[in-house]
Amino acid sequence: MKMSKNSVSIFALGGINEIGKNMYVIQYEDDIILIDCGGKFPDESLMGIDLIIPDMTYLEENQDKIRAMLVTHGHEDHIGGIPFFLKRFNHVPIYATRFTLGLIELKLEEHRLLRDTELVTIHSDSKLEFGQIGVSFFKVSHSIPDCLGIVFHTPEGNVVHTGDFKFDLTPSNDQFSDIHKMAAIGEQGVIALISESTNAERKGLSPSEQMVGDHLLEAFIKADGKIILSTFASNVNRVQQVVEAAIKTNRKLALLGRSMVNVVDVAMERGYLDMPEGMLISANEIEQFPPDKVAILCTGSQGEPNAALARLSTGNYRDATIYPGDTVVLAASPIPGNEKGVSKIIDNLFQLGAKVIYGSGSSTGMHVSGHGYQEDLKLMLTLMKPTYFIPIHGEYRMLHHHRQLAESVGVEKGNTFIIKNGDVVDIENSVARQTRNIPAGDTYVDGISVGDVGEIVLRDRRQLSEDGMLVIVLTISKSDRKIIQGPDTITRGFVYVKESEDLIREINRLVKKVILELEADNIRQWNVMKQNIKKSVGQYLFKHTKRKPMILPIILEI
Repeated sequence: MKMSKNSVSIFALGGINEIGKNMYVIQYEDDIILIDCGGKFPDESLMGIDLIIPDMTYLEENQDKIRAMLVTHGHEDHIGGIPFFLKRFNHVPIYATRFTLGLIELKLEEHRLLRDTELVTIHSDSKLEFGQIGVSFFKVSHSIPDCLGIVFHTPEGNVVHTGDFKFDLTPSNDQFSDIHKMAAIGEQGVIALISESTNAERKGLSPSEQMVGDHLLEAFIKADGKIILSTFASNVNRVQQVVEAAIKTNRKLALLGRSMVNVVDVAMERGYLDMPEGMLISANEIEQFPPDKVAILCTGSQGEPNAALARLSTGNYRDATIYPGDTVVLAASPIPGNEKGVSKIIDNLFQLGAKVIYGSGSSTGMHVSGHGYQEDLKLMLTLMKPTYFIPIHGEYRMLHHHRQLAESVGVEKGNTFIIKNGDVVDIENSVARQTRNIPAGDTYVDGISVGDVGEIVLRDRRQLSEDGMLVIVLTISKSDRKIIQGPDTITRGFVYVKESEDLIREINRLVKKVILELEADNIRQWNVMKQNIKKSVGQYLFKHTKRKPMILPIILEI
């Protein structure tokens, strides 16, 4: 179904019914504006996959209509896919705030795209025009500096995208939410509000970041040895609080982890982080200072096996060691799915004799969410007073709870669209409908390749990981198709050959039988031979071992 020429179309290529790889599209006639382009880290089922980014099929089919990409803030789930987007659409300019652009530039430099990309700095008072769509912005508070909400001024009315937000009345970086401007936008009229739903299940107001600073200082004062704190590298507000606690307790600060070093460099260079000269020391200087005069800020709060905290917990970090009596603080709550990795690191830290402060942010006071709770979400809805509402950035139950919140503050029943990635909401003559969809899904990044690993390859990887493989090699005469040598069976991850000689012998006998039967029927095609070998050997192995290894017949012709 084609889009009506005079409708505003709203849809997501990523970010709905999931947390990660956010990418949203606003389209009016022949003008497409993109909001964010994030990446999502894979779970254990996606073997060998490094990153998941949105499926951009629709954008490839309409690339002459793409006018710009607007980036709400610098978290990985909002900027992680930008380098891969630009490899296909390098004509599209990227608009973002100073700090967000600094993080994007790091990525583009790594991918050698920086020189060829148009990057445009914006701020909360910027105004842009793209065809018949005007764009303005408003400040929101989040767990990273320079975050924006976006207003799209269309012929059908104002469409607002909140970005990720909370209402923090005492933010540690003094970047206050622009509540007066939000109220003014609401007074002008909002035809559709697109708002994040991450904490739609949590009652109350999201606690202020100010609370964390007080608890951090208390931990620094009580620590006898080194204090090691792990948090998200992008949480510059938290980094600033660590710096202030280190100043008050007369400690030097070392940074461990490439992303931590890079983000702190960008934050200091652009004026978002205030650190006294001489306070920062390199990793190889840590052991030169008394333990009670050193603080370490590192990555790895989510249990990543190769991050600094994991290596410290196993004693495998070259320049730093955790000794009995050192204090380790995990200043971040585990993202669902990461609990197992985090627990393993905590166990290792206790075995080293460290004092470990861990657990949910509410129990330790070492972390507060950057996403608004129910009262925050209701306040945004009350300020904007939208006619239609589209909850995003959350799993289905979160979107469902957000719909209930919207209805509780006046959004009419039936005017909330809980959609999936690819579902399109069209607004025409001030009426919104959801009657069509466009291609949307996951694109897998594996090494330097993008999109060439699909479900079939992943299925093969799962099969290899679960039941191993068999390689069956035999040499056949070109002239009479008789077996000259073999079959020889090689196994990897299936059985130990020396303890399974009878099984291997029976496999080889079965392969010979298949070849002789095909020869008797005058069937000489290689693909038929291979298919029959795989079928016969596979059935035999499942019957006798209840396993399904990958079977690779290799036929050599002489």
